[in-house]
Amino acid sequence: MEILFKQPQLYRFLNYCNQGDLEKTVLDCGAGGDCPPLALFSQYGYKTQGIEISDLQIEKSRIFSEQYGLDLNISKGDMRKLFFEDESISYIYSYNSIFHMTKDDIIESVNEIKRILKPGGICCINFLSVYDACYGEGEELGKNEFLQLERDEKVIHTYYGTHEAEVHFKDMKILFKENRIIERIYEGEKIKQGYIDYIVQKY
Repeated sequence: MEILFKQPQLYRFLNYCNQGDLEKTVLDCGAGGDCPPLALFSQYGYKTQGIEISDLQIEKSRIFSEQYGLDLNISKGDMRKLFFEDESISYIYSYNSIFHMTKDDIIESVNEIKRILKPGGICCINFLSVYDACYGEGEELGKNEFLQLERDEKVIHTYYGTHEAEVHFKDMKILFKENRIIERIYEGEKIKQGYIDYIVQKY
């Protein structure tokens, strides 16, 4: 049974990976939840691995994996300190995850991703944009960093200007960038979301 995902950004990244000639290994940083995107890569023959800091999200992914008979290899981990060897993974992504930490922690995480990415490997990371409607809400922790209520829990949300995140990729080749502003109806209310997506390649 094919599992369909709502995020076209994941299919775009998969397409870039499918065009590569590296071993089909992929890592999801922030891999938990009730519909883990690693299932998409598993369907295309990738050896999947994922790390997730939340025990609850790991449990949700376990239930999903049992339901569909998948072994996605999702374990507890912190993307600021990845437990993989240098240049050992071909493809890595962090989708809607990395911006739930401070900018200092994001620097650590991106550096860890680059450390374990193989030469020629590709990664996909997206950031929250300052054009998001929730920008500026909540308790300010640092520049463009806010503690905001999400599902009755206070969660860090860090926002970036249109070109600000490119400092993380100055030693990489940017294959794709999109500044997305989405207006949609969510739980009966119109909301505006802003994201900046990058697909980059290690030299």
